[in-house]
Amino acid sequence: MGWIVYASFAAIAMAAADVFIKLAAGKVSNSLGVLIYGSCTFTMGLAWVLWQKIHGVTLHGQTSGLLASVAVGVSFCLVTVALYVTFEAGAPISLVSPSIRLGGLLVASLVGFLLWHEPITLRYIVGIVLACGGIYLIITR
Repeated sequence: MGWIVYASFAAIAMAAADVFIKLAAGKVSNSLGVLIYGSCTFTMGLAWVLWQKIHGVTLHGQTSGLLASVAVGVSFCLVTVALYVTFEAGAPISLVSPSIRLGGLLVASLVGFLLWHEPITLRYIVGIVLACGGIYLIITR
């Protein structure tokens, strides 16, 4: 199974998370919503580790990988808090979600170029320009 399938699943799950945060915003305190999110993430992570352990998968972790994993958790927690606050303030999901996702993709792309020296092609530059134009068109409607 290629990475596109996994990425597609991640996109669907990310969209579902946005929809559910929008539904919960204002109906549950932001801190409680983040606590529930964290509890679900912990439970699923624990179940996955236990499943792998039962199936003989060796768990390993270098210090740099463990620190990066903590940073992932903190980052997603901050995204969740920001989404709760944004939706509670009445922002429409049709503007917020695409803007945040495309903005995050642009920043991640920049990091890829700067830290990992990933190639920059003309086609990719055109894609970046179109993504920026998309964010502008979405926000300004």
